[in-house]
Amino acid sequence: MTTIQWGIIGCGNVTEKKSGQAYNKINDSSLVAVMRRDGAKAADYAKRHNVGKWYNDAEKLMDDPDVNSVSIATPPAYHLEYALAAIKKGLNVYVEKPVTRNAQEAVEMAEAVRQSNTKLVVAHYRRALPMFLHVKNLLETNAIGEVRTVQIRMWQNREPKLIAETETNWRLNPELSGGGYFHDLAPHQLDLMLYYFGEPEHYNGYSLNQGEFSAADDHVCGQIVFKNKVVVNGSWCFNVAESERIDTCEIIGTKGKITFPFFGTWVTCKNEVGEETTNFTHPEHIQQPMITKIVSYFKGEGPNPCTIDEAVVLMKVMDSFAKAL
Repeated sequence: MTTIQWGIIGCGNVTEKKSGQAYNKINDSSLVAVMRRDGAKAADYAKRHNVGKWYNDAEKLMDDPDVNSVSIATPPAYHLEYALAAIKKGLNVYVEKPVTRNAQEAVEMAEAVRQSNTKLVVAHYRRALPMFLHVKNLLETNAIGEVRTVQIRMWQNREPKLIAETETNWRLNPELSGGGYFHDLAPHQLDLMLYYFGEPEHYNGYSLNQGEFSAADDHVCGQIVFKNKVVVNGSWCFNVAESERIDTCEIIGTKGKITFPFFGTWVTCKNEVGEETTNFTHPEHIQQPMITKIVSYFKGEGPNPCTIDEAVVLMKVMDSFAKAL
């Protein structure tokens, strides 16, 4: 392919700023069509973003001869269905996170990719952001020595400000999302752990519904032991006081500590030399660096920035954390 011509399946709020406009700002990439089941909303999106075509049927978008790659930005319940259909039609695929509702669905998607000539990337876009690449560089240059433990805390109230607004809060419907807010936010955090520390050897956890304000569990805990003996402990709670909200990751080593928020713009490194905080400004369209890498991969000019096989491992970890007590 010389030009990646995109069709978005599910042009909702997540695509308004984070990704949708980025497709036209990358060399050899253009957004040619969008789809939403509500045709009026699809037409409105197309008009506001100067997209030439809109559909209210995903099959029709995928059959458009001008579309050679699709971005699947629907709730997770539909990711597998649309990905399988796109793969069958020979289209390359970019799938939002979480890639599926559970590991079983992710394995099915991975098998379809292996049996095809298409390419698929998972939207763990923090892998391409300068802030998180800075953390990776600190780790690779042994800025804090050998890593011993990582502590993740994501505590929010019942209406987290980190969640994109939607007309219906489908994220609290396990049939659509796979779980609750954990399934929406933790993929960003846990994927970075896999990106930084490699292959996990053991992982387990549990979840429970303390507040019972929805069908989804609101408290999740989990632990990962990586093959390099790094230990990660995570705590996610979505029913705390507003004053107790926290989003933090502490990576602690033999010579110091790296601290950063997953949904913030700073990284602090404290070691034997001293303490330094580096501030970052995220791109206007936060997925643009990742999409740039995807375009390169789809054109055969670069590696896959996040494979379905990596996402399968992530979903296995999440499944083990999301087990009810």
